[in-house]
Amino acid sequence: MHSLALDKVTQPVKVEDLKEGDFTEVFELLFGLMVDVIRTRQPALTGILFKDSGTAPIPPDLRVPALQMTGMWFQLLSIAEENVAMRARRHLESVGGPDNVLGSFSNVIAEAAAAGATAEEIRAALVETEVVPTITAHPTEAKRVTVLEIHRRIYRGLVELESTRWTPREREQLTRTLRSEIDLLWMTGELRLEKPTVEQEVAWGLHFFQENIYDQTPLVVEHLASALRRHYPEQPVAVPPILRFSTWIGGDRDGNPFVTAEITRKALAEYRQAAIERLLKRVEQTARTLSISANTVQVPDDFQRALADVLAASGRGDEIVERNPGEIFRQFFTAVRDRLVATGFAGRNSARPYNSATELTRQLLAVERALIAINAPDLAAQRLRPLRWETEIFGFRTAALDVRQNSTVVNRTVREVWAKLYPGQDLPEPNRHGWQAMIARELAKPFQSLPNLDGLSTDSAEMMAVLEVIRETRAGPDPKAIGALILSMTTSAADVLALYLLAKYAGLIPDEDGYDLMPLMVVPLFETIEDLQRAEGIMNELFEQSVVRRTMRARDHLQEIMLGYSDSNKDGGFLCSSWELVKAQKRLVEVGRKKGVRIVFFHGRGGSVSRGGAPTGRAIAAQPVGTVNGRLRITEQGEVVSSKFANRGTTFYQLELLAASVVAHTLKSTKEAQLRPNAEHDEALEALAGLSLASYRKLIEQPGLIDYFNAASPVEELALLKLGSRPARRFGARALADLRAIPWVFAWSQNRHLLTGWYGLGTAIESFLKIRGDEGLTLLKQMFETSRFFRLIIDETEKTLFIADMEIAAAYASLVPDEEVRRRILGMVEAEYNRTVENLLKIAGAKELAVRFPAFHRRIEHVRPLIDRSNRWQVELLAEFRANPENSEARQHNLVPLLMSMNCIAGGLGWTG
Repeated sequence: MHSLALDKVTQPVKVEDLKEGDFTEVFELLFGLMVDVIRTRQPALTGILFKDSGTAPIPPDLRVPALQMTGMWFQLLSIAEENVAMRARRHLESVGGPDNVLGSFSNVIAEAAAAGATAEEIRAALVETEVVPTITAHPTEAKRVTVLEIHRRIYRGLVELESTRWTPREREQLTRTLRSEIDLLWMTGELRLEKPTVEQEVAWGLHFFQENIYDQTPLVVEHLASALRRHYPEQPVAVPPILRFSTWIGGDRDGNPFVTAEITRKALAEYRQAAIERLLKRVEQTARTLSISANTVQVPDDFQRALADVLAASGRGDEIVERNPGEIFRQFFTAVRDRLVATGFAGRNSARPYNSATELTRQLLAVERALIAINAPDLAAQRLRPLRWETEIFGFRTAALDVRQNSTVVNRTVREVWAKLYPGQDLPEPNRHGWQAMIARELAKPFQSLPNLDGLSTDSAEMMAVLEVIRETRAGPDPKAIGALILSMTTSAADVLALYLLAKYAGLIPDEDGYDLMPLMVVPLFETIEDLQRAEGIMNELFEQSVVRRTMRARDHLQEIMLGYSDSNKDGGFLCSSWELVKAQKRLVEVGRKKGVRIVFFHGRGGSVSRGGAPTGRAIAAQPVGTVNGRLRITEQGEVVSSKFANRGTTFYQLELLAASVVAHTLKSTKEAQLRPNAEHDEALEALAGLSLASYRKLIEQPGLIDYFNAASPVEELALLKLGSRPARRFGARALADLRAIPWVFAWSQNRHLLTGWYGLGTAIESFLKIRGDEGLTLLKQMFETSRFFRLIIDETEKTLFIADMEIAAAYASLVPDEEVRRRILGMVEAEYNRTVENLLKIAGAKELAVRFPAFHRRIEHVRPLIDRSNRWQVELLAEFRANPENSEARQHNLVPLLMSMNCIAGGLGWTG
């Protein structure tokens, strides 16, 4: 690294020379400006941070500014990478055309057309398509909205500098504005001094909708429509708005005592208000734009009737007509605006509120058809269709709010309610003999109103209160504002039926068919290896229950199932978890086929490889045949949200990539050799997964492993990092089983062991080859070339190994006071690391790690020195922090730099875990 004078970094970037991963020009610009800021704010840092080897201890008086500078550079580097990636994609499209942009709808539809797919096949696939990104604060992103806004302005500054139209004077001014934003970022700081509230997390999530998602989602749908018009010009294909959004922020109460029923009610109100305010803004813009006079066009009778209806409903139709004489479209949207105001802000006017967002959608469709009828198809396509799609996608809700709770709380609530309903009766313990039969009998009884439930425990009272909030919301103008009831830690059919029973008590489940609304579905979440293996039997049993069958009939025979990546990984290691997830999906799809039920999978993936994080397109392409079929839900968690949705171009790209990948899998998967069932491959994977599990379990069951983990990582100190509203452990327990998977992964990534992304694979391959010999190696190499799933496993493991560092890991291990525990466990980790590297390279046919991924290799090598330095500082800070008694002045003095070191390492890796 080197400093740059300001006058050396004001030249325009040559976009035509940019390639993916080649960000030298942008890097030098941002780095030079940052150095200029540091020289002004903390001149002593330049010599320490840019000249020494990085192994020297950090001077105490420079700890905070040095870590702040490191974290800020990682943020700026991410912005630079995002900017260059966007330019590279634009350049690729300019040179090769839209069909050559991999992962785009143009590319997917072009390939489908070339493969002979008919317009009818495309139409049938799109009718069934629904892609649902689900925004969560779990793990919670560290960045505040204020910081995100600065990042966005820096990104926009880079975009401005792309233009060649500026004079040297104008360019210099733009560059100085960019410098001022970096200076502001320095003065703002990154670290949270107070733990964010759930309300602040709701505002954080809404920020991405208001800044980018509202705007870009209709454009993604339009891009699909454009691709279809190009490749099927003679056979028009109607395009439904295939994207929907869900969120957990404000509804995820699993282990989070701060998410109360009242918080959920407030969150729903915030999402609703944001959606209606957005629609008001768009409708007002449309009213100003559509100044068409009835004197110049022949307006269809259908539209005249629709206009009369909306004017009458506005409560001031004559006034609107008088203000805009002859401007019938302006009259229409002025009246629509009044109705939206009445819908979102009761009492503001005398207009009739909308009964539902569907009513507004029908009205917008009438305007769209009218514009086409008066020969203004471009106006219809550019002004009305995006607004209609936006209304269909976001409604009066922004996103459907899922409510998640743990099966332990649900079962406890059922017992407490029963004790009120049937005082004096002996009740079985949850999931013991007689428990499920008792629930089934209760579900079969006619619904009766509940007695007074005063005296319930806090958790049980909250459980019933949130069901009441759900009932109220579903009776409102947008029933889809409530998503699903997610039941975490589902271990049996009785767990699911217990939640159905509580929903029935709350008036959410009728006794017979004939739902007035789409019924609320209970979604089981299978998280551990054991639960994934039992999922087939659990769902088979549930599909025999009348309440479940009634619910699915009302939902077009559809059942959603959530799959947990984090806990299954913590339970069985990366390879075993990944394979069990694949097998579970195959078995569940087969159960659904036999029962006439369409299974929709909800993938609970995080940002890191350990938590299911993988390149979106490749991860979806590797899903087993028959497990997507046009429908997919996926969590977008914490720092992943800001990396995908902080800027418009990236938001568009990420949403299109997700949706197009689902469409591609639906159209192609049954015909692809790389996804074709292969008994020999499955047998090998079964063997590898079993061997890997044995190796992984041997490690985590080692005596002293928890002591090693606590001492050789910052997991205990993580609770002090103000990342999010959720506690680090469920129910306050301190056992490994109750430690959330997020801090488990976070801690192993902070200390550069990263064993959650690779441990056990080396032993598995080595043992497999000892048994199978050369034929085994030939088979694994063949699988690497022909199995999309196995290739993804090897590739992502290799990247994780490249980030891991055993020298840094040993430095953290030095914090373990018990020498025997330290030596034994670190020795196991180091030996398995070397074994995994050796055997993985053997399969991949490479000589060094990550050389097959040049852009990734360059990125990590670029940030590695600063990550390594931050790790060494963190080891030093942990030792000092732990050496001082609690509440001492010295301990408090070390707290801020220690927490900043966590932010730095997470920023350098690109995820918290």
